Amino acid sequence: MKKFKSLFFCLLTSLGMYAQEINGPIQIHPENRYLMTAEGKPFFWMADTAWEIFHRLDEKQATLYLETRKEQGFNVIQAVVLAELDGIHSPNANGDTPFLNLETWEYNEAYFSHVDRILDLALERNIHIALLPTWGDKLFKNSWGTGPEIFTPETAYSYGKWIGKRYKDRKNLIWVLGGDRNPRENTQDIEVWNQMAKGILETQNPENPILITFHPQPTEPGGSSNWFHQAGWLSFNMHQTGHCPNQPIYQKIAHDLALSPQKPTIDGEPMYEEHPKCFNAKELGYSEATDIRKIMYWNVFAGAAGQTYGCHAVWQMYDLDKQPVNAPLKPWHQSLDLEVANQVKHLKSLLLSRNYFERIPDQNLILDSQLDDDHFVSATRSRDGSYAFIYFPTGKKTMLNFSSLQGEKFQLKWYDPRTGVSFVRDNPIDRKNSVEVIPPSSGRGNDWVLIVDSVN
Repeated sequence: MKKFKSLFFCLLTSLGMYAQEINGPIQIHPENRYLMTAEGKPFFWMADTAWEIFHRLDEKQATLYLETRKEQGFNVIQAVVLAELDGIHSPNANGDTPFLNLETWEYNEAYFSHVDRILDLALERNIHIALLPTWGDKLFKNSWGTGPEIFTPETAYSYGKWIGKRYKDRKNLIWVLGGDRNPRENTQDIEVWNQMAKGILETQNPENPILITFHPQPTEPGGSSNWFHQAGWLSFNMHQTGHCPNQPIYQKIAHDLALSPQKPTIDGEPMYEEHPKCFNAKELGYSEATDIRKIMYWNVFAGAAGQTYGCHAVWQMYDLDKQPVNAPLKPWHQSLDLEVANQVKHLKSLLLSRNYFERIPDQNLILDSQLDDDHFVSATRSRDGSYAFIYFPTGKKTMLNFSSLQGEKFQLKWYDPRTGVSFVRDNPIDRKNSVEVIPPSSGRGNDWVLIVDSVN
């Protein structure tokens, strides 16, 4: 019977059982830690990064992309209307640019109709779009942006009101302001984003409230919370951990969740799959699947309301006729089936296999002292102590503390983040506060989750 249950759980995982019909925008759970559907069911943010989808893909290509991501278990796509890669002047796949006349802010209906159509395609597949009205270089080019810099508080407000009105009735939308730029000191940057949010909110359909967050550059100690946590328009926090491996990203999650008022938080730009490590492919090579999985499990077990994934070729929708950004390895359509893209569903299914809203981070489950390195073991459990998940990124032998868990016996299962397969190694163990565990294998790429269920 135990073998049957394990196989059944794996089958549900592989089939992506948690696809949810969209009947309204996602909402904040009353306890302000997690997200939920319009019906109040758990919503685990499992996003992909497709910044250039509106700008570089035609309808047929967008359909291929969205259908693939749906089958892989993604439920959110992060995308930009005024795109980063010369999105003002370089036309989209249909030959259209966003403005007929930029000086007078005359919008090009053909361009925005293409955005509309992709939003429809996503909704048909029960995928939400985390929509950035603009990339941050349209406010501040910095040293690498294309611009042009078109936003002031006044233009941000009018654009926010215009685009907010256009999409106020969309059921599958989350607003994301910012776009890889941090507000500068002694500038109007904060006011620009406040005014864009104001414009969006003034046109909001009260029966269709859409959440808003902010996408920054990597920064400390949090992300959006550094500037906007107290802003009434910020529904949940987002940060970016950037593109270097083995950073203590769980500290950002813990920082945000400790703030008042409490708001959910998400890593909106982790290290991408097949991205040059620290932008230095020559000396460091490219990110590998184990680097990406580690980031995801660390973030979520620290209390994040979900996780964003990205592939370096896919975010920019690179193809052979496009100028590459930071040396992608192959075209976007050949990069849709990378290892972690097919493994994200295992994380989502694991988290939703237990009482989701009762889950809290708890590093007290780890007795051993730890360094903030690639061996860092992270833990989460239910508030009532009925279950715990413990992530071992390199299969390190570890002493655990079960004193916060309930029950006279504990059933231990090993869960493979690479395959979604779980298996029981032994019979339930008698209750004891300290337990030494040895994962099934160890070393780089041998990450495991220990599932601990109390047995009454």
